[in-house]
Amino acid sequence: MASLPYLQLLRQEAAAFSACLEHDLSLPVPHCGDWTLRDLAEHMGRGNRWAAAAVTDKRGDYEAPPAPRVDAEVRGWFNASADELLAVLDTDPAIEAWTFYPPHTVGFWQRRRAQEMLIHRWDAQNALGEALPFSPEFAADGVAEVFDTMAPRQVKLGRAEPPRHALRLRTTDTGQSWTYGPGEPVAEISGTAERLLLMLWGRLPTDDASISWSGDRAAGAAALAGPLTP
Repeated sequence: MASLPYLQLLRQEAAAFSACLEHDLSLPVPHCGDWTLRDLAEHMGRGNRWAAAAVTDKRGDYEAPPAPRVDAEVRGWFNASADELLAVLDTDPAIEAWTFYPPHTVGFWQRRRAQEMLIHRWDAQNALGEALPFSPEFAADGVAEVFDTMAPRQVKLGRAEPPRHALRLRTTDTGQSWTYGPGEPVAEISGTAERLLLMLWGRLPTDDASISWSGDRAAGAAALAGPLTP
């Protein structure tokens, strides 16, 4: 797939996430442990500044300051972090940067932060009962990122076992497919890119009605057990 307009997508998703921060920040966020909307905002704001430092200072040990204690100030603080990140990332994607997985370029962060914002925008909107749909192409790129970056990193860090059997995933809206694991696929799952991405990030169960299975379902589910994402 050709590179997507990640900065534009990041800007759009950050604005949608920011709008959620007008609401009660004490709301719990399903799928994010015991986090509230405030915790999620802090995670994203600090992550924005950490990624910016990865580009400007070429370091991965930057500790961003916490969010303001006053809830009314959190949205402005988050917006400032997003603006800072967007300014830093608005450059040649081939420029060298510190990253936690190849490629070690600015382009890595353009994609990674756009995808991170997409998932957590959904989390925030879902907590408010109003999650909006994903662009199929953007969601499909997120599925690809799980398999080319996130899952291999989980295995490398010892957080997940490598799959024993291969599983094929196929999108019903963009016509793409990916194979995860060794050998010929023993099972296949299909669904829209959005539903597959939400499943891979643990936002949907593997037996959700919107996802179709064929083949050896038990072996396929084992390949997904991972966890594939942090």
